[in-house]
Amino acid sequence: MKKEREYTDEHAAAGVKAELPEIETWPNQYGEYEIEIEMPEFTSVCPKTGLPDSGTITLLYTPNKKCLELKSLKMYTLAYRNLGIFQENLVNRILADVVKSADPLEATVHGDFAARGGITTRVTASYKRKKK
Repeated sequence: MKKEREYTDEHAAAGVKAELPEIETWPNQYGEYEIEIEMPEFTSVCPKTGLPDSGTITLLYTPNKKCLELKSLKMYTLAYRNLGIFQENLVNRILADVVKSADPLEATVHGDFAARGGITTRVTASYKRKKK
């Protein structure tokens, strides 16, 4: 007898297309350099159980013509606080939204999530701009 899945396709897609605050940008005043932003108090919610997920999100990016405005980034990440979304999806969603907002040369998002049920998770997603 086949056991029915506990997690549905709706759980898997939860939060992926949620409306979130815009990440604002400002003009890069310099050439190519690296910016690292650490968000050690990141929280979201498991879409299946409703239990909180917490951890540190680290964004490392090389700006092209625009830099991320930090207050708007903070408001953007705070919007995840009550959003049901899997950890893997939220790391990839953050990366996609950073790329959409700032069009960086490169960007990497690391999500280091605290233990829940005896399991810790680290999710990494990266982007590298294609040369024209």
